[in-house]
Amino acid sequence: MSKFDSVVVERRLRPIYDSFEVGNNKKALHETEKVLKKTPNLRCARALKGLALMRLGKTEESNAIINQIVAEKPSDEATMQVLSYIYKEMEEFAKICVIYQNAVEKDGTNEELLTQLFMSYARIDEFAMQQRVAMELYKFTQKKPYFCWIVMSCLLKAFRGTDKDDPTKRKVSLELAQRMMEKMINESKLNAEQDAQLYLIILNEQKKYAEQLTFLDSTTCKSIYAGAPIEMRIKLMKNLKQWPELNVLLKGLLKEHIDRWDLYQDYIQTVVELVKNKTAPETDDKTSYDTSFESCHEFLCELIESSNKKFRGPYLARLELYRVMDRNQFDAHKLLGEFIELLIDYFRIFGEKPCCAKDIVLFLDDLKEQQKPELASKLIQLCNISATTLPQTKEQMQRHICSLQVSRQCGAHALSADHLTALYTAFTLHYEHGLNAFGIDMLPTDMGLSDAYALLAVHVMYDLALQLKTSDHLVEALCLLNYLLSNSPSNFHAKLLCLQLYHRIGCYWGAQKMYESLNLKFIQLDSMGYLHCSRLATSGMHVMSRSVYEPTLKFFTNSYKEGHEYVSMCYKYGSFSKLQEFMDFHESLAFSYHYSLTSSDAIISEIVCLGGANSTPEQNMNAFKYMQIDSDRDNIQYTKLRDNRDLSVIVRWDPNQEETQKRINAQSFQQDLDLLRIRGNMIRLIAICIETATKETYGKHSKNDENSVAKNKCDLLEIQLNNWTELFKEIRSANHSVTSNEYLVNLLPSRLHGQLDMPYESIFHSLAKLILSLELRCVEPIEDIFNAFDRQLIDACKTICSTIEAYNADDDRLWNRRNVQETIAHGIEIFALATFVMSVVHEKYLANTNRQAKRSKKKSTTDETAGKNIYTPNDKERVNIITSLINRLKTELNTIDAAMESWKAPRLPKTLTETLASLSLNPKVETLVDSTITKNHEITIDEIRTILKDKLRCLNSLSKVNV
Repeated sequence: MSKFDSVVVERRLRPIYDSFEVGNNKKALHETEKVLKKTPNLRCARALKGLALMRLGKTEESNAIINQIVAEKPSDEATMQVLSYIYKEMEEFAKICVIYQNAVEKDGTNEELLTQLFMSYARIDEFAMQQRVAMELYKFTQKKPYFCWIVMSCLLKAFRGTDKDDPTKRKVSLELAQRMMEKMINESKLNAEQDAQLYLIILNEQKKYAEQLTFLDSTTCKSIYAGAPIEMRIKLMKNLKQWPELNVLLKGLLKEHIDRWDLYQDYIQTVVELVKNKTAPETDDKTSYDTSFESCHEFLCELIESSNKKFRGPYLARLELYRVMDRNQFDAHKLLGEFIELLIDYFRIFGEKPCCAKDIVLFLDDLKEQQKPELASKLIQLCNISATTLPQTKEQMQRHICSLQVSRQCGAHALSADHLTALYTAFTLHYEHGLNAFGIDMLPTDMGLSDAYALLAVHVMYDLALQLKTSDHLVEALCLLNYLLSNSPSNFHAKLLCLQLYHRIGCYWGAQKMYESLNLKFIQLDSMGYLHCSRLATSGMHVMSRSVYEPTLKFFTNSYKEGHEYVSMCYKYGSFSKLQEFMDFHESLAFSYHYSLTSSDAIISEIVCLGGANSTPEQNMNAFKYMQIDSDRDNIQYTKLRDNRDLSVIVRWDPNQEETQKRINAQSFQQDLDLLRIRGNMIRLIAICIETATKETYGKHSKNDENSVAKNKCDLLEIQLNNWTELFKEIRSANHSVTSNEYLVNLLPSRLHGQLDMPYESIFHSLAKLILSLELRCVEPIEDIFNAFDRQLIDACKTICSTIEAYNADDDRLWNRRNVQETIAHGIEIFALATFVMSVVHEKYLANTNRQAKRSKKKSTTDETAGKNIYTPNDKERVNIITSLINRLKTELNTIDAAMESWKAPRLPKTLTETLASLSLNPKVETLVDSTITKNHEITIDEIRTILKDKLRCLNSLSKVNV
């Protein structure tokens, strides 16, 4: 194509690109049609048409155009870019490799094409292929970056690719990469920082620490990588156990960076090792290293005395020295005195700093249990604040807050109900005083200096509520938090506690408002999404749930696509030290448990909501097909899933139980994995049930093909049904315990328990068996299956109605609200899913009956049922059986709807207004909390009844059809 022709083509295609840029896909398609009328064979325009069709949902037409273009093996840059973009949107990255491989076959020396082919292999982690392409690039260009691509590909192949599980091959690949880099060093071609980093990475992967250290000290490295982080050298010296040299190095660094806590930890470790090894002391003062704890202590004291400003580092180092000596069976008391006195001294010096409490908490595990109450008492005494006095300065107030936080951590809040009430009152009054005295002229982005009093008060009020088993104090705590947020709108600690409290009382609408106010972005949607998103499936509010699912899933989808581009950019700019970080991050998101659970919950929510007022059976079926559920295999790799939850995001001031919390967190994750297994298998069971009954739904087949497909689907349904039964047997045998609710910040109980308590197992088991019997593949009499299914639906309805009845009779309708709402939401989900399956099956069998209306009625047997004396119904009788079950569903749904109408709203305690007034809290806060709880109840009922009415409308339309 001449230059003139290229300009003409670009001018004609410009309106298409402009339309895509503003998101107008219809106009883009119209513009491509205009271009193709003039130039029908213009590949780029045809590719753009395929892109427009794909974005408009016309997948089949789009695929036909794209496949035709790919078969032509285009090599022009514009067309290949469009095709690459299409495959990226479709997440079919492997097909991009095919495009560029075809182009390279035509022009094997084109640097741009080879580069794009390399990047396409890099996106799908084909390390051997990308190494081969990089070798071709270096062969034709002799450019050093391509040489580094070869080395990095070889390195990745060794510890991430095909060689990672074979020690011999792994060793060969790493040694080859090392020799290649050493060749560059010998030829003086190593002239960039990235080159040095790559060489160090290769040595590190082989654990050749001495060679790494030698290279860091070499002239070559110093000239090109002078800014090598000192942490790298420290880590290498630790691995090589060069304790004397490392001790000297760290002492010099600490004199320059007196507040570096990480350096103190490494320094103390070197002293311990030197003491254990009984290393003789050096005599030269300038290069001496500390071989005793006495000299270590002297050095720390020198650092403290040498600085006019009080730095936390050396004081924390004294506490760390005591802890290390004590844990290694050395006499720390003789050298440093009482540990409790060291903690008190630290509080005297740094008590006015907000971080002081967290610093002290780091060492509480090493304090004797009987000394913890003593420490709490002494810290509070040092504040000079009694029951009748208030802080006079900001510093005094902060010291008081610190002492209270530490005292709670020491277990000082394990009190009677009366004492907890008095403590709560005192904390709220201190908060009010601090707000009025020191909270004047605060910016909206500032957190109040006295906010910590209110946060502690909320924890105390939760303890009181748990002790008395009443929700009154939880509502009071919510009122206090909302009052705090009216004064400090940016206090995320208060928002997180508020979110947790709303979930504790089953107020999902209030939790949603708090979640929105947190304004979580990007990776926070994964690390903190568990606080709210993972609980929505039990709220019954599907409209609200989808508003959270969509941005969460969009983040994961976009991150997955962008992750590949980050890898490409690392190669492009030679950032090899960051390449593995991006790959690890990409893998972490790809195997995020939260992503898998959210995806499953979103699919189930979509199925539950199918069958709206204006929808038709055909539209519902198309929507279901659009979900692209793979019924043949489970796409979730459970063994690779990662727990990316940030479990420390809510600050904990409860008695330190680190080991207990680790065990609870691990148990919680295992329970949630079992929950995901149930949800994932339920989706597949529903899909295969529908596919079994609707043989022609997923493709056009001849009659013989239909029989073949039906048989395969029946086999698959039988397998899935057995898996479903075995799954529940396995999970129940694990005897998972419910997570403790001892403290407010504890994890909420896993939704697994609700799934096991409700009849998911039995109802979907009967539903699958019913379809197998209708397909003549079940040896059990169909009457028995019908009766079992019918009885299970009645029992499930009774469970929902009795739950609502018991709730209405309860005086405190908030204490157990969450469990009640979860039970109802689970029940509605079961009925909605069963209704959808039954409606689809009814439509298909009815269609078969109408087609066979003129045929003679006869009862035939199949090979599977021959000789078993089993009644095998024809299509008309199948419809009658399903119609009977549909009538049962209608009856139970009407009963549930009546019960939902009688579901009473929770009410706030009458004494709350008086209590809030006595604490000088704004009475508008009570109204806000009251309206939130009431609105939560109203929205829940409205959404659930809407689903019930949609299902009833769908079932009524089916039962009116004459067979």
